[in-house]
Formats: sequence, C-alpha cells, structure tokens
Amino acid sequence: MTATDKLLTRIRQLQDELEEEFARRRAAFRYGFENGRVVFETEVRRRHREMRVRLGTFLRQTRPLTVITAPVIYSLIVPFLLLDLFVTIYQAVCFPVYGIDKVRRADFIRVDRHHLAYLNALQKLNCVYCGYGNGLIAYVQEIAGRTEAYWCPIKHAARVGAHHAYYAQFVDYGDAEGFAEGLAESRRRITRPGLSGIEPRE
Repeated sequence: MTATDKLLTRIRQLQDELEEEFARRRAAFRYGFENGRVVFETEVRRRHREMRVRLGTFLRQTRPLTVITAPVIYSLIVPFLLLDLFVTIYQAVCFPVYGIDKVRRADFIRVDRHHLAYLNALQKLNCVYCGYGNGLIAYVQEIAGRTEAYWCPIKHAARVGAHHAYYAQFVDYGDAEGFAEGLAESRRRITRPGLSGIEPRE
C-alpha cells in the first residue's frame, strides 16, 4: 500500500467517525427517519414551533441591504437549473459509453430542512434554495471528477484550493513514464470491466 493509499484509508476512517458522530447527534436531538422522511418526537416538534420567529418579526429584523441583494442571490436559480439539466443529460449520454456508473442526484441534493418547525416560511425557502444549490454543485463536482479521472488523471503543478475524491490518486505532474499506466489504472477504478476500453486485470 502506497503512502497515498494509507492517507486515503485514514480519510475514509475519519469520514466514518464523522458519520457515527452525526448519528449520535441525531439521537440527542430526538429524530429519526420513516420512509425517508425526518420525524421528530411530538414534544420536540411542539417546542420547535414555540421557538419559531414569526415572518413579520423576521422581516423587521432584516437589514435593508440584505433585502435588496436577495434578488441577485435568487437569480442564480436560472443558471443552476440549466447546469443541472445539461450535466444530467451529459452523464446520461456519455457515461454509459465510457463505462462509468452514473451519479445519483439524490445522493448529493438533499432538500429536507423545510421540515424544521422552528423555521418560518422565508427561512424554509432559503434553506430549500441553499440545499439545492450546494447539493447541485457537489453533484456536478462528482460528475466532473469522474470525467477527469477517465480522461486526464494528472495532478496540477501547483496546489489547488479544493479537489474531488479521485484527485489524490492521479498521476504526478511531470511523470511521463507513469502516465500511460496511471491513466489505465484510473479508468479501472471508476469503470465497469470491459466497458472502458481497458482490459480488466488478471
């Protein structure tokens, strides 16, 4: 196992630990899932309703400049929807040809915060928008990451601010001798055997 593989294994372990902590927090806040829907205990939900800030009070407490900039924020819904449409069509058409499993939107786009009873109508709308927008970006990054892993799995020369899950196993920048095998190995990792143009390993 290479040093990179060891680091990736440790990262996955830490992610598992985070999920365990999230599960403990869910128990502490007394909610669970029924048929994919979040359900709070009756008493907890009653307390949440009592803590909700009424819409009129919320608007009176909002700075005027925040209200003025709101249309700019919400105008992004148009490019978001177009991006969602085009990227979804792209992977539906191209990924089967490359042998890459398609990314499930539901694994990335979560819209569930509007079920929280302590949020007023405007806060719920904001949370729906943020959940969709950030989930969409994560969804697109995963599709782009799989595409990059298939076509150009080479690290950049300089450090990048953030990278997708496949980047750490890309071929080092300048490694001409290792590129061909690195490309083949990257494709093996993300494709189904026999569908990528790369022969499966013995």
